[in-house]
Amino acid sequence: MNDRIARTLRNEPTDRPPVWFMRQAGRYLPEYREVRKRATFLDLCHNPDLALEVTLQPIDRFGLDAAIVFSDILVVLEAMGRTVTFEGGGGPKVDPVRTSADVHALLRPDVNQALPWAAETIRRFRAARPDVPILGFAGAPFTLLCYLIEGSGSREWTVAKRFLWQEPALATKVLDLLADIVGDLLEAQGQAGAAAVQMFDTWAGALTPEDYVRFALPAATRAFARVKSAPRIYYTKDSAPFLDHLKSTGADCIGLDWRVELGAARKRLGDIPVQGNMDPALLYAPPDEIRRRVRGILDAGGGRGHVFNLGHGIQPDAPITGVEAMVDEVKKWSARS
Repeated sequence: MNDRIARTLRNEPTDRPPVWFMRQAGRYLPEYREVRKRATFLDLCHNPDLALEVTLQPIDRFGLDAAIVFSDILVVLEAMGRTVTFEGGGGPKVDPVRTSADVHALLRPDVNQALPWAAETIRRFRAARPDVPILGFAGAPFTLLCYLIEGSGSREWTVAKRFLWQEPALATKVLDLLADIVGDLLEAQGQAGAAAVQMFDTWAGALTPEDYVRFALPAATRAFARVKSAPRIYYTKDSAPFLDHLKSTGADCIGLDWRVELGAARKRLGDIPVQGNMDPALLYAPPDEIRRRVRGILDAGGGRGHVFNLGHGIQPDAPITGVEAMVDEVKKWSARS
């Protein structure tokens, strides 16, 4: 098996940094769009055969160092008894939780029964491609709380943050419940053979540092404490204001967005491995500029304990030529060094 990501997450030397990227199976790929013609988005998440097919697509096309299982963070909210829809445009919609009665109606599912699909897809991927490691993932408790309270996506998350401040005890109760479910889901994927698991706390950057430490950080730490079978990667966007707190999650690797300079972040974080952090919008740049930026990130990463990745998910209309230039330049690192 390609062991670059495993060695990197242990802070061991490798011939070059491993490369994968967030949302690497998705709408920018024509082969993914063909699959979507015959299935809804939730069909893909719930059907291990289809999930395996799309999980393999970027591996077959780009020869990446790791796959990430095809799923979605919001399937957790489905398992908790809320209705989740993706069709119709405008982003996902969730039957929101706003009252004490809503909170007490939330279910505490057994993830192996209620959420079996990602673990099963991981097992099937390992049988199909034993040479390539696969990552599992889940949404972090605070990010899931945002969708659960808001009922949809948001720029400001005003409804969710208002819930934190007006109902802090209820908010903590929901965060603890989410943390236990998320931790169990990540552990199930690790036990299925995931080489590592990533927790996406995408919207924690909407918080002040004080509120991050009060709400998001304890929930993320509680979730990771339940994961014993695989290395743990923690990612949040806009993390610069509370970068010094991220190691407290218990993560084995910190994913960074493009708004922080990688070298400076490494100095603040210490010797923990990092992941990132090219701006996804740079994939629209000319190939020579993409390659220059990739080399700069690799230089800042230092060639050890660094997983090359985008600083957020790839956009649906990103050009494949840009992705090819990015991946190829990472793969040239051994020749350069």
